[in-house]
Amino acid sequence: MTVQDKNAGPMTTEAGAPVADNQNSQTAGVGGPVLVQDQHLMEKLAHFNRERIPERIVHARGAGAYGKFTVTADVTKYTKAKFLSEVGKETETFLRFSTVAGNLGAADAVRDPRGFALKFYTEEGNYDLVGNNTPVFFIKDAIKFPDFIHTQKRDPYTGSQEADNVWDFWGLSPESTHQVTWLHGDRGIPASYRHMNGYGSHTFQWVNAAGEVFWVKYHFKTDQGIKSLTQAEADKLAGEDPDSHQRDLRESIERGDYPTWTVQVQIMPAAEAATYRFNPFDLTKVWPHEDYPPIEIGKLELNRNPKNIFAEVEQSIFSPHHFVPGIGPSPDKMLQGRLFAYGDAHRYRVGINADLLPVNETKATTARTYGRDGVMYDGRHEGTKNYEPNSFGGPAQTDQPLWAHSGVSGTTGDHPAAVHAEDDDFVQAGNLYRLMSEDEKQRLVDNLAGGISGVSRDDIAQRAIENFRKADADFGKRLEAAVQALRG
Repeated sequence: MTVQDKNAGPMTTEAGAPVADNQNSQTAGVGGPVLVQDQHLMEKLAHFNRERIPERIVHARGAGAYGKFTVTADVTKYTKAKFLSEVGKETETFLRFSTVAGNLGAADAVRDPRGFALKFYTEEGNYDLVGNNTPVFFIKDAIKFPDFIHTQKRDPYTGSQEADNVWDFWGLSPESTHQVTWLHGDRGIPASYRHMNGYGSHTFQWVNAAGEVFWVKYHFKTDQGIKSLTQAEADKLAGEDPDSHQRDLRESIERGDYPTWTVQVQIMPAAEAATYRFNPFDLTKVWPHEDYPPIEIGKLELNRNPKNIFAEVEQSIFSPHHFVPGIGPSPDKMLQGRLFAYGDAHRYRVGINADLLPVNETKATTARTYGRDGVMYDGRHEGTKNYEPNSFGGPAQTDQPLWAHSGVSGTTGDHPAAVHAEDDDFVQAGNLYRLMSEDEKQRLVDNLAGGISGVSRDDIAQRAIENFRKADADFGKRLEAAVQALRG
């Protein structure tokens, strides 16, 4: 049954003002950073973060472990970050894995991206790298994120995830074609958290001591080897052992079989970004390795389990705005939205003093702020002054920015992402398809057809198929035949 929307008409803000653009957030010129003045974006993200209590809206189902990151290559010509300053240097870490759409009690073995959120406890403060096990994502602008997640969650009428919602949104959002192809391929259901790669996904800024700027992408290549599940294997495992991934990680560390990842980065000199063939800040795109080969910079090892899942895994917080000197953001519009949304989510979900919890507090340095009071405040500042500037010896600013400033130009407005020479929503999805063997292509088509065939309307199915046809004619032809066979 479909419930007709009784509020049909122009879309408005919560205050009733008409919404001019619900697809593109406002930026300082084409390709510039997102503007705080975009009230519609801020309102959507803030409202979205408060929709459920108390589990995470996304990435609710997860597991975590402590470990260490060891530098294996000299990268000081690219970044002044101290935790990367010398070969052999070790930094304590905490890594939280997760699925995206499922709630806290959901099964692990499902077709869903996996969160790969890594906290480095550095001597210059905590650095959070909040990524996934995929190098790309479904959308390129944070203003669409609440809408996307609503399609993955339970329908307000049926209370179940609905194929109509999933494929209607994906079909109407062609930029999702690359990630949807990735998700329905052989790596779409990892066999365990240990047997998958991780990615920072976004583009980030590195700046060296001389002030030279580079754009970087992070890759964490599993040393255990890639192992994945077929849909049939996953369906069986999810029913027999919903905690399969969490159990595997915990038991591996308990027996001393510590999982490791080789850490690599792709590095682009800042001057090359403007003329690169793909928009380097578009989260739906990768940088082909032939353009920017990944270079190894370190090893990540997980070697200690949490003692209490709630205290350390569920109350852990990760915010992509937690940078350290030498590392900063890029104009990536999804990243720009997350810089606000993640911090806002944990302040709402865990509390304003979540950073004081053991799993979140700094370990290699001391946090010195003027923040006081609120829920869970432990009185650690005693009677010291709570304002700045002051003449009583309180902490003061350094006048040393963490990252380099970026120039902007153009008018403010709801700008779509900048289009580069080879940008479209389908080229990289087609490239991915053509890299696959015939067996891989057939499994991909079968997985996609299984999902698309479940929609109730032919137009939704056909629109979804057309996106894959635009990526590759053979891809679309085979998928259409498979869907028709299942729909009868």
